[in-house]
Amino acid sequence: MCDSKRASWPGVFDAGLFFARVARVEALRTLPAMLWVKSFHIVFIASWFAGLFYLPRIFVNLAMVPPESVAERARLLLMARKLMRFTTLLAVPAIVFGLWLWLGYGIGRGAGNGWMHAKLALVAVVLGYHHGCGVLLRRFEAGQNRRSHRWYRFFNEAPVLLLVAIVILVVVKPF
Repeated sequence: MCDSKRASWPGVFDAGLFFARVARVEALRTLPAMLWVKSFHIVFIASWFAGLFYLPRIFVNLAMVPPESVAERARLLLMARKLMRFTTLLAVPAIVFGLWLWLGYGIGRGAGNGWMHAKLALVAVVLGYHHGCGVLLRRFEAGQNRRSHRWYRFFNEAPVLLLVAIVILVVVKPF
């Protein structure tokens, strides 16, 4: 069949729109389920960010440990490794629940939802920051830290600024 005949059939290209509308109506019927997903998303985001707030603070302390204080350095490295592992485990459900809200329930989809594009870009930056914390931790473990405790104090502020920006985008929806 040629393209001109296919295009003339009514409703052939509207099937996607039809299923999108059906999915949206179904999502509205399951509003309580969506609220559960949103609640878990918020809880895991808050927990993930708690780890991202504290891990660089451990880096500040590691950067200040004198070379002769082996026990203190070992204790801080152990804390940092455990926190990094736990923070990574918290990030996974936070991302999964967020994707579920976006793709499953359609939150932030469609016209007039430019805020979601900005939020997703910032979430990508948060994931990069999280990865960067892992890189810095491996450098500390290898004894190759090149940064001062002051640098880590500034580095520690990045997740706060990212969280503020993301919350403003989600709540205010400026564009």
